[in-house]
Amino acid sequence: MKKTIAMLTAAALTLSLAACSSAPASSADSAASSGSSAASTAEQSAADSVRIAIVQQMDHASLDQIRAAIEAELDAQAAEQGITIEYELFNGQNDTTTLNQIGTQVVGDGYDAIIPIATLAAQCMVNAAAETETPVIYAAISDPAAADLTDISYVTGTSDYLDTEFIMEMMFTANPDIQTVGLLYSNSEPNSEAAIAAARAYLDEKGVAYVEATGNTNDEVLAAAVTLADQADAVFTPTDNVIMAAAGAVSATFTEAGIPYYTGADSFVTAGALATCGVNYDELGAATADLALEVLQTGTVPEYQIVPGGIVTVNTETAAALGLDPHVFDSLGGTLVEVTTAAE
Repeated sequence: MKKTIAMLTAAALTLSLAACSSAPASSADSAASSGSSAASTAEQSAADSVRIAIVQQMDHASLDQIRAAIEAELDAQAAEQGITIEYELFNGQNDTTTLNQIGTQVVGDGYDAIIPIATLAAQCMVNAAAETETPVIYAAISDPAAADLTDISYVTGTSDYLDTEFIMEMMFTANPDIQTVGLLYSNSEPNSEAAIAAARAYLDEKGVAYVEATGNTNDEVLAAAVTLADQADAVFTPTDNVIMAAAGAVSATFTEAGIPYYTGADSFVTAGALATCGVNYDELGAATADLALEVLQTGTVPEYQIVPGGIVTVNTETAAALGLDPHVFDSLGGTLVEVTTAAE
């Protein structure tokens, strides 16, 4: 898919693809020593268009929502600033080989910036851009440091850092008598590592037992969900892309078993999970698009941004099936958003 946003007025966007020195990018010396083929912003001629490659790791509701928000914000900024932005969508289907091929292609085609969505896509694009230092502005990386996406001069992005302790507090606020918590995640998903470690630490401190089940394919995930439905009083999954791909079936499994299912993203909740507290992915997508344009317009690559969370999302249909009042979480603070299960 390729979309071009038409210019509304004659205007110019000053580009810099240098942005790759460890010294401040505003320094002429740092731009000259960066090894990038691009000149510094001050030396570069004005351009009236930019080309951005949006690389989505795979299809599922959360990443689709982020991608749509990125596109919408690029559209809006093009209209507001009177510039032309061409963006093309690539989808890696959660396959490393495919993502690496996409990385080679977009770098070779000379895109001005790359916006990868999710951790594996970001890692592949960063590796592909290592020689050219094409700016990479990732979206939705829960723990950029754990994913080795920090301290790279041409890389920045947005983080949907998950407050796991808050979600654990939600779980025990709704049911203080929980004896065993299930932890469902993919052991191939870097986004899950820190959150699962935090969940273990919380439960250890509280003296509550937990059981873990993992899966890396839809069949494995569903089998793991069935196992946990027989063993746990409540289940937690972080912002795990692999589990999200099967979220509808997983959520139905837990609800039918009477098990509250707490997750790391609101897209799980609209797929049928009970509740989460996290970021708004529309806001995260817009912030990512704005950050990409900032990098291109200023030639600087700032630190990654953590998008604020605090949004408690509850599926009212699931809550009713479990006999829970969505307002049971009001005492914890945050903004309550009530949703229903979206049609597949």
